[in-house]
Amino acid sequence: MDQSNETVLRERLQTGFLGIIAFSLLLFMLVQARFILISLAIAIILFSLTSDAIHAISSRLKVPNWLATTLALIGIALGLLWISTTILAQVNEIVFLAITYAERAQAALPDLTARLGPEAQERIMTALTNFNITGWIRSLAGQASGILSGSVLVILFVGFMFAEQVWFPTKIERLTGDPVQARQVRRIITSIMHRVNRYLVVKTGVSAVTSALVWVIFSIAGLELATAVAILTFILNFIPSVGSIVATVIGTILVFVLTGDPTLTLIIGVSITLVQFVIGNVLDPMLLGQTLRLSSFGIILSLAFWGAVWGVPGMFLAVPIMVALMIVCAHIPWLRPVAVMLSREGLPDDGSGDPTEEPLAA
Repeated sequence: MDQSNETVLRERLQTGFLGIIAFSLLLFMLVQARFILISLAIAIILFSLTSDAIHAISSRLKVPNWLATTLALIGIALGLLWISTTILAQVNEIVFLAITYAERAQAALPDLTARLGPEAQERIMTALTNFNITGWIRSLAGQASGILSGSVLVILFVGFMFAEQVWFPTKIERLTGDPVQARQVRRIITSIMHRVNRYLVVKTGVSAVTSALVWVIFSIAGLELATAVAILTFILNFIPSVGSIVATVIGTILVFVLTGDPTLTLIIGVSITLVQFVIGNVLDPMLLGQTLRLSSFGIILSLAFWGAVWGVPGMFLAVPIMVALMIVCAHIPWLRPVAVMLSREGLPDDGSGDPTEEPLAA
């Protein structure tokens, strides 16, 4: 009896060690190949979004599928290149003006911190002296330069996906070896695509409204970088919870850097905060509704994990990856507890619309 218990314990320890080794190798590969994997993930999302659009255009306007696909690929290529060049131009403008106005901001800092007392003022000035904001801004500009090369890689990935999409159902059926299971796998993939598409479309609309209001606030105040701050707000709002806070802080800091006026900085900072609060707590939940059904704590963990692995791009992709993971885990019996933990109410949506549907074989 003792020998059998030792054998079971040894097997469990071996399984645990193998699991740790496998996870470490997977993490290593995710970090080392992050440029290609991030580009691939973005390409899959764009392919998913445009597939629905192509189907709608082909069915409603009676346009040949090959023509709609070609036009969609051309639109993706032009759109990505335009977005990349626009972001690079705005980042370069922010870097130039931030460095130019840095001295003005440093001269205004003593007056701003004088109200906090000499001891607090000394600590703040010491911290700001140690923080090399110019070097940080230049580093950010260097990272942004990789957007253009990433866009070219994404365009290539999407093009090959369009070329291969006609064979996807056949490949899935041959991989599973069972037509019924193949249909279920295709249903899962379709559910993930529709859920992520809806989230991205709604989030794009909400982010566009937020960035437009921020642009209006900066324009009324007669500040430079209104367009750059609006674009930055639009992009950062795709990061749940954290993005809106970061966008507000950056916008407020830029106001102080540009003007050196504490009163104007406070007014605009409060205005941006109100915009983010109202839209984030009223408009965003009302439009998204039950689209995600994800645990808020799970979203934070996903942001932390993918942010640590892939940096800022990983934080943008954290929610779509989490949606896909929850739906897939809901169909695999031994992974269903993971789906339960990732869901909001402990009721994971498997995407089938039928909770009694038979799960995939383990």
